[in-house]
Amino acid sequence: MVALANSLPEQGAAGLALRIDNLSHSFSLDGYRLPVLERISLDVAPGEFVVLLGPSGCGKSTLLRLVSGLEPADSGKLLADGVPITGPDPSRVVVFQDPTLYPWRRVWDNVALGLEAQGLLKTHGSKVDAALEKVGLSQFARAYPRQLSGGMAQRAALARALVNEPRLLILDEPLGKLDSLTRLTMQKELIDLWQRQGYTALLVTHDVEEALLLANRVIVFSDRPATIKKEFTIERPYPRHRDDPYLVDLRRQILELLGLGGSW
Repeated sequence: MVALANSLPEQGAAGLALRIDNLSHSFSLDGYRLPVLERISLDVAPGEFVVLLGPSGCGKSTLLRLVSGLEPADSGKLLADGVPITGPDPSRVVVFQDPTLYPWRRVWDNVALGLEAQGLLKTHGSKVDAALEKVGLSQFARAYPRQLSGGMAQRAALARALVNEPRLLILDEPLGKLDSLTRLTMQKELIDLWQRQGYTALLVTHDVEEALLLANRVIVFSDRPATIKKEFTIERPYPRHRDDPYLVDLRRQILELLGLGGSW
Protein backbone atom coordinates (compact mmCIF):
# COMPACT_ATOMS: atom_id res chain seq x y z
CA MET A 1 0.00 0.00 0.00
CA VAL A 2 1.25 3.52 -0.78
CA ALA A 3 0.99 6.04 2.07
CA LEU A 4 0.34 9.68 1.18
CA ALA A 5 3.05 12.11 2.21
CA ASN A 6 0.77 14.11 4.46
CA SER A 7 -0.84 11.06 6.04
CA LEU A 8 0.47 9.02 8.95
CA PRO A 9 1.46 5.34 8.96
CA GLU A 10 -1.30 2.79 9.54
CA GLN A 11 -0.08 2.23 13.12
CA GLY A 12 0.36 5.95 13.76
CA ALA A 13 -1.06 5.64 17.27
CA ALA A 14 2.24 3.95 18.22
CA GLY A 15 4.04 7.26 17.84
CA LEU A 16 4.12 9.94 20.50
CA ALA A 17 3.24 13.62 20.15
CA LEU A 18 6.20 15.95 20.62
CA ARG A 19 5.87 19.61 21.55
CA ILE A 20 8.82 22.01 21.56
CA ASP A 21 7.67 25.32 23.01
CA ASN A 22 9.80 28.51 22.95
CA LEU A 23 12.97 26.51 23.54
CA SER A 24 16.33 28.26 23.94
CA HIS A 25 19.71 26.78 24.81
CA SER A 26 23.36 27.82 25.02
CA PHE A 27 26.76 26.33 25.79
CA SER A 28 29.37 27.50 28.27
CA LEU A 29 32.56 28.25 26.33
CA ASP A 30 35.68 29.75 27.90
CA GLY A 31 33.66 31.50 30.59
CA TYR A 32 30.88 32.94 28.42
CA ARG A 33 27.59 31.68 27.05
CA LEU A 34 27.36 30.70 23.38
CA PRO A 35 23.70 30.79 22.23
CA VAL A 36 22.82 27.70 20.16
CA LEU A 37 19.00 27.55 19.92
CA GLU A 38 16.71 30.56 20.10
CA ARG A 39 12.96 30.39 20.77
CA ILE A 40 12.31 27.15 18.86
CA SER A 41 8.65 26.12 18.74
CA LEU A 42 7.55 22.99 16.89
CA ASP A 43 4.74 20.46 17.17
CA VAL A 44 5.25 16.94 15.79
CA ALA A 45 2.16 14.76 15.43
CA PRO A 46 2.09 11.08 16.45
CA GLY A 47 3.53 8.99 13.63
CA GLU A 48 4.90 11.97 11.70
CA PHE A 49 8.33 11.90 10.00
CA VAL A 50 10.00 15.30 10.45
CA VAL A 51 13.43 16.21 9.08
CA LEU A 52 15.61 19.06 10.39
CA LEU A 53 17.87 20.83 7.90
CA GLY A 54 20.29 23.68 8.47
CA PRO A 55 23.91 24.82 8.29
CA SER A 56 26.56 22.70 9.96
CA GLY A 57 26.92 23.58 13.65
CA CYS A 58 23.65 25.53 13.87
CA GLY A 59 22.25 23.42 16.72
CA LYS A 60 20.22 20.64 15.06
CA SER A 61 22.00 17.82 16.91
CA THR A 62 21.79 19.79 20.14
CA LEU A 63 18.02 19.92 19.72
CA LEU A 64 17.96 16.12 19.32
CA ARG A 65 19.94 15.72 22.55
CA LEU A 66 17.43 17.90 24.38
CA VAL A 67 14.48 15.97 22.94
CA SER A 68 16.10 12.67 23.93
CA GLY A 69 16.53 13.95 27.51
CA LEU A 70 20.32 13.63 27.49
CA GLU A 71 20.58 17.20 28.83
CA PRO A 72 18.13 19.87 30.02
CA ALA A 73 17.29 23.00 28.01
CA ASP A 74 18.08 26.45 29.40
CA SER A 75 14.51 27.64 28.90
CA GLY A 76 11.25 26.66 27.24
CA LYS A 77 9.27 23.43 27.31
CA LEU A 78 9.75 19.95 25.87
CA LEU A 79 6.73 17.67 26.12
CA ALA A 80 6.19 14.05 25.05
CA ASP A 81 2.45 13.32 24.94
CA GLY A 82 1.99 16.36 27.16
CA VAL A 83 4.46 15.16 29.82
CA PRO A 84 7.66 17.20 30.42
CA ILE A 85 10.86 15.54 29.20
CA THR A 86 13.21 15.46 32.19
CA GLY A 87 15.62 12.70 31.17
CA PRO A 88 16.18 9.72 28.86
CA ASP A 89 13.38 7.21 28.40
CA PRO A 90 13.15 3.93 26.40
CA SER A 91 10.22 5.40 24.46
CA ARG A 92 12.65 7.94 22.94
CA VAL A 93 15.65 6.26 21.32
CA VAL A 94 18.58 7.87 19.48
CA VAL A 95 20.41 6.42 16.47
CA PHE A 96 23.69 8.24 15.84
CA GLN A 97 25.84 8.58 12.72
CA ASP A 98 28.32 6.10 14.16
CA PRO A 99 26.68 2.71 14.92
CA THR A 100 28.79 2.46 18.14
CA LEU A 101 28.58 -1.33 18.29
CA TYR A 102 30.71 -3.06 20.93
CA PRO A 103 33.32 -5.00 18.92
CA TRP A 104 33.60 -7.82 21.46
CA ARG A 105 29.86 -8.54 21.42
CA ARG A 106 28.09 -10.40 18.65
CA VAL A 107 25.35 -8.61 16.71
CA TRP A 108 22.60 -10.33 18.75
CA ASP A 109 24.22 -9.23 22.01
CA ASN A 110 24.68 -5.65 20.76
CA VAL A 111 21.01 -5.43 19.83
CA ALA A 112 20.04 -6.88 23.23
CA LEU A 113 21.81 -4.12 25.20
CA GLY A 114 18.68 -2.07 25.93
CA LEU A 115 16.70 -5.04 27.23
CA GLU A 116 19.71 -6.23 29.23
CA ALA A 117 20.08 -2.81 30.88
CA GLN A 118 16.40 -2.89 31.88
CA GLY A 119 16.65 -6.44 33.26
CA LEU A 120 14.19 -7.70 30.63
CA LEU A 121 16.39 -9.88 28.45
CA LYS A 122 15.38 -13.23 29.96
CA THR A 123 11.68 -12.60 29.46
CA HIS A 124 11.82 -10.52 26.26
CA GLY A 125 14.72 -12.05 24.34
CA SER A 126 12.43 -12.86 21.42
CA LYS A 127 12.25 -9.11 20.72
CA VAL A 128 15.92 -9.21 19.71
CA ASP A 129 15.20 -11.84 17.08
CA ALA A 130 12.18 -9.85 15.86
CA ALA A 131 14.23 -6.63 15.58
CA LEU A 132 16.98 -8.38 13.63
CA GLU A 133 14.39 -9.80 11.27
CA LYS A 134 12.89 -6.34 10.71
CA VAL A 135 16.23 -4.98 9.51
CA GLY A 136 17.23 -8.09 7.54
CA LEU A 137 20.06 -9.25 9.81
CA SER A 138 18.71 -12.55 11.16
CA GLN A 139 21.46 -14.51 9.40
CA PHE A 140 24.13 -12.31 10.99
CA ALA A 141 22.96 -12.58 14.60
CA ARG A 142 26.12 -14.48 15.59
CA ALA A 143 28.49 -12.23 13.60
CA TYR A 144 30.85 -9.69 15.15
CA PRO A 145 30.70 -6.01 14.11
CA ARG A 146 34.02 -6.34 12.23
CA GLN A 147 32.29 -8.84 9.93
CA LEU A 148 29.59 -6.35 8.88
CA SER A 149 29.57 -3.80 6.08
CA GLY A 150 28.84 -0.16 6.94
CA GLY A 151 25.20 -0.51 5.96
CA MET A 152 24.80 -3.73 7.95
CA ALA A 153 26.35 -2.11 11.03
CA GLN A 154 23.85 0.75 10.74
CA ARG A 155 21.03 -1.79 10.42
CA ALA A 156 22.27 -3.36 13.65
CA ALA A 157 22.15 0.05 15.33
CA LEU A 158 18.57 0.46 14.09
CA ALA A 159 17.66 -2.96 15.43
CA ARG A 160 19.15 -2.00 18.80
CA ALA A 161 16.81 1.01 18.81
CA LEU A 162 13.76 -0.89 17.58
CA VAL A 163 14.08 -3.64 20.20
CA ASN A 164 12.90 -1.08 22.76
CA GLU A 165 9.75 -0.47 20.67
CA PRO A 166 10.33 3.31 20.67
CA ARG A 167 7.48 5.71 20.17
CA LEU A 168 9.94 8.39 19.01
CA LEU A 169 12.95 7.43 16.89
CA ILE A 170 15.58 10.20 16.98
CA LEU A 171 17.99 9.95 14.04
CA ASP A 172 21.17 12.04 14.10
CA GLU A 173 22.59 11.75 10.55
CA PRO A 174 22.47 7.93 10.70
CA LEU A 175 23.35 7.56 7.01
CA GLY A 176 26.04 10.24 6.84
CA LYS A 177 29.04 7.87 6.67
CA LEU A 178 27.59 5.39 4.17
CA ASP A 179 28.56 5.12 0.52
CA SER A 180 25.99 6.49 -1.94
CA LEU A 181 24.50 3.16 -3.02
CA THR A 182 24.16 1.86 0.54
CA ARG A 183 22.65 5.19 1.55
CA LEU A 184 19.94 4.88 -1.11
CA THR A 185 19.07 1.40 0.16
CA MET A 186 18.97 2.54 3.78
CA GLN A 187 16.73 5.49 2.93
CA LYS A 188 14.15 3.07 1.55
CA GLU A 189 14.53 0.81 4.57
CA LEU A 190 14.02 3.72 6.98
CA ILE A 191 10.74 4.59 5.26
CA ASP A 192 9.61 0.95 5.19
CA LEU A 193 10.34 0.55 8.92
CA TRP A 194 8.59 3.80 9.79
CA GLN A 195 5.49 2.85 7.79
CA ARG A 196 5.34 -0.62 9.37
CA GLN A 197 6.08 0.40 12.96
CA GLY A 198 4.17 3.68 13.20
CA TYR A 199 6.64 5.49 15.47
CA THR A 200 7.25 9.22 15.29
CA ALA A 201 10.57 10.02 13.57
CA LEU A 202 12.81 13.08 13.97
CA LEU A 203 15.82 13.10 11.63
CA VAL A 204 18.78 15.46 11.24
CA THR A 205 20.53 15.43 7.87
CA HIS A 206 22.61 17.79 5.73
CA ASP A 207 21.32 16.12 2.55
CA VAL A 208 18.43 18.17 1.11
CA GLU A 209 17.49 15.42 -1.34
CA GLU A 210 17.38 12.85 1.48
CA ALA A 211 15.10 15.12 3.48
CA LEU A 212 12.67 15.45 0.58
CA LEU A 213 12.61 11.70 -0.03
CA LEU A 214 11.89 10.80 3.61
CA ALA A 215 9.93 13.55 5.34
CA ASN A 216 6.31 14.44 5.83
CA ARG A 217 7.68 17.84 6.83
CA VAL A 218 11.05 19.56 6.47
CA ILE A 219 12.09 22.23 8.99
CA VAL A 220 14.84 24.61 7.80
CA PHE A 221 16.99 26.26 10.48
CA SER A 222 19.04 29.43 10.32
CA ASP A 223 22.69 29.82 11.30
CA ARG A 224 23.51 29.63 15.01
CA PRO A 225 21.77 30.53 17.19
CA ALA A 226 19.21 28.48 15.29
CA THR A 227 15.73 29.75 14.64
CA ILE A 228 13.16 28.17 12.32
CA LYS A 229 13.35 29.91 8.94
CA LYS A 230 10.64 27.95 7.14
CA GLU A 231 8.66 24.70 7.13
CA PHE A 232 7.81 22.62 4.05
CA THR A 233 5.06 19.99 3.96
CA ILE A 234 5.92 17.40 1.31
CA GLU A 235 2.80 16.64 -0.74
CA ARG A 236 3.97 13.44 -2.40
CA PRO A 237 3.28 9.70 -1.85
CA TYR A 238 5.94 7.12 -1.10
CA PRO A 239 8.09 5.89 -2.73
CA ARG A 240 9.35 9.19 -4.08
CA HIS A 241 11.58 9.84 -7.07
CA ARG A 242 14.46 12.28 -7.25
CA ASP A 243 13.49 13.56 -10.69
CA ASP A 244 9.94 14.51 -9.60
CA PRO A 245 9.64 18.19 -10.73
CA TYR A 246 7.79 19.00 -7.48
CA LEU A 247 10.73 17.73 -5.39
CA VAL A 248 13.28 19.37 -7.67
CA ASP A 249 11.55 22.72 -7.15
CA LEU A 250 11.44 22.24 -3.36
CA ARG A 251 15.14 21.37 -3.40
CA ARG A 252 15.86 24.64 -5.21
CA GLN A 253 13.80 26.61 -2.67
CA ILE A 254 15.52 25.00 0.31
CA LEU A 255 19.02 25.48 -1.11
CA GLU A 256 18.22 29.14 -1.69
CA LEU A 257 17.13 29.46 1.95
CA LEU A 258 20.46 27.91 2.95
CA GLY A 259 22.36 30.39 0.79
CA LEU A 260 23.22 27.79 -1.86
CA GLY A 261 20.83 28.81 -4.60
CA GLY A 262 23.48 28.46 -7.28
CA SER A 263 24.32 24.88 -6.28
CA TRP A 264 21.26 23.04 -7.49
